[in-house]
This record gives sequence, C-alpha cells and structure tokens, in this order.
Amino acid sequence: MNEISKRLSDSVLRCENLILDAEAHIWAHPEPGYREWNTSAYLAERFEDLGYTLVKAGDIPGFYADLDTGRPGPRLAILGELDSLIVWNHPEHDPETGAVHACGHHCQSATLLGVAAALKEPGALDGLCGSIRLMSVPAEELIELGYRNELKHKGVIRYYGGKVEFIARGYFDGVDMAMMIHTGNLPEGKTLEFNRGNNGCIVKNITFHGTAAHAGGSPQRGRNALYAANLALDAVNALRETFVDEEHIRFHPIITQGGTAVNSIPDTVRMESYVRGASYECISDANRKINRALAAAAAAMDCRVTLEDAPGYQPLNNDPALAEVMAEAMRQISGPDSVIFTDTWSKGSTDMGDVSAIMPAVHPHCSGAQGLSHGADYAIRDRNLACVLPARCLAVTAGLLLENGAAAARRILAGAHPLFPSKEAYLAAIDRFDRTLDAVDYPSEGTALLRFADPEA
Repeated sequence: MNEISKRLSDSVLRCENLILDAEAHIWAHPEPGYREWNTSAYLAERFEDLGYTLVKAGDIPGFYADLDTGRPGPRLAILGELDSLIVWNHPEHDPETGAVHACGHHCQSATLLGVAAALKEPGALDGLCGSIRLMSVPAEELIELGYRNELKHKGVIRYYGGKVEFIARGYFDGVDMAMMIHTGNLPEGKTLEFNRGNNGCIVKNITFHGTAAHAGGSPQRGRNALYAANLALDAVNALRETFVDEEHIRFHPIITQGGTAVNSIPDTVRMESYVRGASYECISDANRKINRALAAAAAAMDCRVTLEDAPGYQPLNNDPALAEVMAEAMRQISGPDSVIFTDTWSKGSTDMGDVSAIMPAVHPHCSGAQGLSHGADYAIRDRNLACVLPARCLAVTAGLLLENGAAAARRILAGAHPLFPSKEAYLAAIDRFDRTLDAVDYPSEGTALLRFADPEA
C-alpha cells in the first residue's frame, strides 16, 4: 500500500464511530423511496458539520457535494443510497409503514458519510488531482409504483428511480465515472465481489376496468375486472416458454387493488410489475407480448385495460477497468485473495445501470450481511465488513484513480465505451418507453380493437 492509499485508509478508520453511529441511526429510522426526508436531513446535517456545501434536490430527498483537489483532472462520483424496502414480516420493520433496510442501503449511506469525513481530514487530497462528487441518492428500490406515479403526474419527478431522476436534473453533469459498493453476503474471507452486470427493466402500472354489479343478485350485469386480471396472469404465464433463456426475461406482477366489497363485482383492479431483461431490445420485445396478453384477456372478459409503461432501469454493465482498480484497492486493504470476479449476470435491477449507460461505473457487493436480501431474515452480521471496510475501499480507490495526474482514471476513460454518447441521447432512448395506452376499445357491436405495440426500438 503506497503512502496515499495508507493515508486515505487510515483516515477512514479514524471516522469509524461516525460511520457506525450513522448505520445504527438509519437502520432504526427506515424510509422508502422518495420519502427519505428524515434520512436525507440527518446525513445533510453531518455533511455540513464536516464543512461541505450541499446541492440539495429540494422537492425530493437527496443531495450532492463536491470536493475539489485544486488541480485539474477528472471528476469521480461516489454514491450512497437512502431508501429502505417495505417488508411487513421483518421483525424490525417500522410498525406504521412496514419499512426496513432489508437490502443494506443504510450501510451505503454510513459508508458515504465515512468517505466524506475521511476526505476532509488535513492532507487527505495531497497528491491527487481532479474532484470528487459525493452523492446521496433516493429511491433505488422500485416499489410503491402507484405513489411514484402520483409524483410523476404532479410534475415532482420525471422518473421512478432516484439516479435516473438525478441524471435528468443534471446532477451527474461533469461527472466522468462513478462507483459505489452494495452490502452483500460473501463467503468467509471474501470482502468484494464483481459480476458482469444486472438486468434492466421497464415499469408497468396496469389497470383493468369492468362494471360493478351485485355479486349475488345480478352478476350477469357486471364485467368482472378481477377475472380479467386473473385471466391475464394465466395468459402471460403461458408465454413464458417463448422467452429466450439468455435474455433473462422476468415478469412478476402483484395485485394492489382487487375489489372493494365482497358482494360487488370488482370494477377496478390494479396491478404493478416490471418487465426485466438483459437489454432494452429484449425487454421491448417481451413487453409487446405481455401487453398483447393483457389486452386480449381484458377483451375476453368484455373489459378494458389501461397500460402505463415507464422507463425503469438500464442494464448494469460493470466497467472492467474501473473494477480492477477498485479490486486492487480492496486487495491492498484486506489481502490478495479477498476479491471475487464472476461471469454471473444478475437478474435483479439497479439504477446504477443507468449511470453505467453514460459513463464508466461499478457496483460490486461487499460482505457483512446475512439472510435473504429483501427478506424477513435480513440483517447486518458484521458492521465493519458492511460499512467501514467499504468506506476504506472507496477512499483508496479514489486515491488510486486520481493520483499520478489521474493516470488510472484517464486510462479508463480512454478505453470506455458506454452505451450512449451523452445524457441527452440516453434520455431520448428511455423516454420512448414512457406512455399510457388504453389497450382495448370496442368500436362497434361485436368488435374489439387491441392496442399493444411498443414504441419502435
């Protein structure tokens, strides 16, 4: 470990109490996406105590702060996520909201705070060039789609995911590369794991419209929206064998409203889902099939269906050169055999994929957790592995990237080939998936007209 790396790693260690206090506080006060006002305020206060000037998102939670070395060079973003999940059967869920950090984002926020504190120590930036943007980002978990749809219709947000929204607002403008570390559960002795990447997704709000009638006295006068939804799920399930294995298509709907009274034929049924896949092209193709099945099932029951599609997340592609620099940082800290590289493609999704679509980015997993991610038994078993060690790794990685005239960062940028050449091209591409479609019409007696096609890819 060279002098700069040791200095940065030791600086984080001196901030251990600050990191662990933040982890404990945020775990005890979970908030789901675009509701993280208290978490954001807690972190903002501590950043300001450290001397940072914050750019706050304002009408949504989250902020960023820049730290300039005073010498020209690339700008590196280090990210932490604010939001929790909702897991009602988790033993430590919030009794009012069901919120709990069953994916470890509270550790990310504590880690980000530790990096921020370490970089403010006297001499921390000596020998480095360029700048570092520390970003506290809301709403990574794509949940409560109905609520986010309300925010979108009110004009508060354009996109459901926090990083996508931050990109659209210009908060990534001028950033050259980005990194974060997600809490995970690795084998004993392993502290960092990289895979190739993750699925992307689009978001679907689906509303079946029928006609209410007395369920016992005159059901023949109703049109049952719940039966239409059930039939639609069967229709999509019958399509699954047409999905190509290598494209990793996933469709996993939930019914969020299935009726209002047991003695009334349900006239409105709402569903939420994603369509996930390894590329936006295969997602678009699968979504077209799924929309056709949803529309046909509604027509079979003489109902209508409204399909609200919205951009979800781009597939994540971990930049291999940036990953190797971070891996070297972790090896320096925790040993030569502490890092795992796999050829695995994750079927989950993250809005870090959207960042990777416009710049080199990495999103590995560290150790320290136990239980199933998003599950009732999720917990942090080792706070040092989950919070302190990742902060040391991120700080040392920043040093390796920005030392020696930012030679490593410049090499990565020279060899990078993100999916889109600019933020504008990226936003134009994802906006093609933003539309509302009344998928069934009855233009004349005995005729049903289906509309289910995606925008052209």
